[in-house]
Amino acid sequence: MKKLVLLAAAGLISFSSFAQDDKDTKDEGFVFTTVKANPITSVKNQNRAGTCWCYSSMGFLESELLRMGKGTYDLSEMYIVEKTYMDRADAAVRMHGDVSFSQGGSFYDVIYGMSHFGLVPEEVLRPGVMYGDSLSDHSELSVLTDAMINGINKSKLRKLQTDKDGNALWKKAVEAVHETYLGKAPESFTYKGKTYTPKSFYESTGLNPNDYISLTSFTHHPFYEPFVIEVQDNWRWAKSYNLPIDELMEVFDNAINNGYTIAWGADVSEQGFTRDGVAVVPDTKKMAEAAGTDMAHWLKLPAEKRQVTTKPGPEKWVSQQDRQTAYDNWETTDDHGMQIYGIAKDQNGTEYYMVKNSWGDSGKYNGTWYASKAFVRYKTMNILVNKKALPAEIAKKLGVQL
Repeated sequence: MKKLVLLAAAGLISFSSFAQDDKDTKDEGFVFTTVKANPITSVKNQNRAGTCWCYSSMGFLESELLRMGKGTYDLSEMYIVEKTYMDRADAAVRMHGDVSFSQGGSFYDVIYGMSHFGLVPEEVLRPGVMYGDSLSDHSELSVLTDAMINGINKSKLRKLQTDKDGNALWKKAVEAVHETYLGKAPESFTYKGKTYTPKSFYESTGLNPNDYISLTSFTHHPFYEPFVIEVQDNWRWAKSYNLPIDELMEVFDNAINNGYTIAWGADVSEQGFTRDGVAVVPDTKKMAEAAGTDMAHWLKLPAEKRQVTTKPGPEKWVSQQDRQTAYDNWETTDDHGMQIYGIAKDQNGTEYYMVKNSWGDSGKYNGTWYASKAFVRYKTMNILVNKKALPAEIAKKLGVQL
């Protein structure tokens, strides 16, 4: 999974200004009108760090705090990132390299992290400060720590060295690199005139890890039961409840329409996920039937020149089997974590989810992406959502108490 001003509900409605009802929309591209938008915090930029899992989860939690009436928070991603990096390094060494060591992670890393390590505000541990930047760049950090962990795992050592207190020396060395590049995690700090530890600050927010549930939809495990999604970045082996895709989509709509946002894990490597802020699943068969049209011309172009998403067009209907085949064939992977916070329609009435990305003020919509329901249906790996956002009948099938 990979890549400013509070947007309150009233502010979000301004997205409807993209609508131009009195204008011929035939050739003007996508025109979106907001149907429902829940409050989010500012769009962040993960820059050169594979930490989308943390940015999307933190954005989700910040929206939860807004929904709970707790006010606006800006939580430090780097605090949880450093703790997660160390835990993953420990798991990789314990498993002699059979658990991969990388910058990736899952939504559960943040839920686990806040309950075990606490949280701190962004102002206490900001990205990039150790090398004079305001954004993360973990390229050099990873060169060093990857070499260290891989070196230990591939060594012929029969015993790992420890200090006089029994602490692993390799771990102290990796922690020193993290402190050099990320900064030192505080044991206590002052925030708005009050002194906290990371644990007491977390407790002061009222966030409860037991309120959140991970959901997915695949056929290689039974429906309505939890299982461990088999991807490398799920190295904590967190479980997700398995729903038929139609019911998973019900959860999306029920959550948004009832004021909840969603942490969304998805594959963004498809051509339909553009860098302009739109994600669709084009139906090339129907496009090919439009002989003599601009679409037909498009189909004759080399793949790198195709601009399938310049305006609304027919999309492929995605079945449960289509999802499974893409996952089994490595076409769908856990590329990227984002936050879904609203629903919009294009000029043809097609519905899209409004997505907060972590690539800064990029794309045509200043960091927001519009992902069609077809794309979300096809390319969702898993979601994290508040249990209270589940429709009652689905919660009952899962055995989840609301």
